[in-house]
Amino acid sequence: QVQLVESGGGLVQAGGSLRLSCAASGSTFSNYAVGWFRQAPGNEREFVGAISWAGGTTYYADSVKGRFTISRDNAKNTVYLQANKLKPEDTAVYYCNADATMSAVGEGRGAYWGQGTQVTVSS
Repeated sequence: QVQLVESGGGLVQAGGSLRLSCAASGSTFSNYAVGWFRQAPGNEREFVGAISWAGGTTYYADSVKGRFTISRDNAKNTVYLQANKLKPEDTAVYYCNADATMSAVGEGRGAYWGQGTQVTVSS
């Protein structure tokens, strides 16, 4: 069993940056791949990016490629989403998703979800 807690969201102007965190407890976090998703009001949940259990593999949605970076510190049981050059269309609730299987995470089928953190980008 894994519990995930996101933090780091907030209000930022377009062009600014935020670093979101996904902190895990309850199990050996280094065994899990982690994905980030987001959902804006009225929209479906959207894949943002994912990282493998050891951090050696990352991949991103085209909409954030080159602006967002995912990293992890397994000693701290935390995965980070560094979001740079933010745009108003990045406004959403951001969630992390964890699973032992990278493919499950990438498809949003991971077993564990956090409660989300709100990111609002003003123009």
